[in-house]
Amino acid sequence: MTHPPTAPPTAPAAPLAPAAPLAPLLARVGRWAGTSTLADPANGIADASAATAHVTALLDGRFVRIDYEWAYQGAPQAGSLLVGADPAAAVVTVHWIDAWHMGRAVMACTGPAPGDGAPLVAHGRYAAPPGPDWGWRIALEVGEDDDALRVVMHNRWPDEGPDAGREELAVEATYRRA
Repeated sequence: MTHPPTAPPTAPAAPLAPAAPLAPLLARVGRWAGTSTLADPANGIADASAATAHVTALLDGRFVRIDYEWAYQGAPQAGSLLVGADPAAAVVTVHWIDAWHMGRAVMACTGPAPGDGAPLVAHGRYAAPPGPDWGWRIALEVGEDDDALRVVMHNRWPDEGPDAGREELAVEATYRRA
């Protein structure tokens, strides 16, 4: 049996420079500890718990992953945010998974690349049958020093009806370097 010829090996491509919109997150690679507060939809009472996060640079800084753990009514929960940026298109992407919020689904969120010092903000949508889809906003905020990280998520009412576009705080997690 003969095999088709293979192409000669080539030198690996030069690594891409990290995308500028990710620079504030790349400066926060490492372990974090803090508090996560869920605006509990079941009873309208905020449920706060200790929380940890681990920020990792992936693929030569082309992506950043934030893995986090928190608790709801004492039960452990976990989630992850995979953050990317396309500087040429001035767009950021966040792919979000969370055991409590998302189950087995992934929410894909997009937003404009942030300016200097502005939070990275991305918007997604989720189905809420039998009604219209709801929106979700994720903001990744950093302090002026490298020792602060804040993840804030808002639920956005459907674009129709009396509460169209209204946002409500869903999650606020604040971290300091561990």
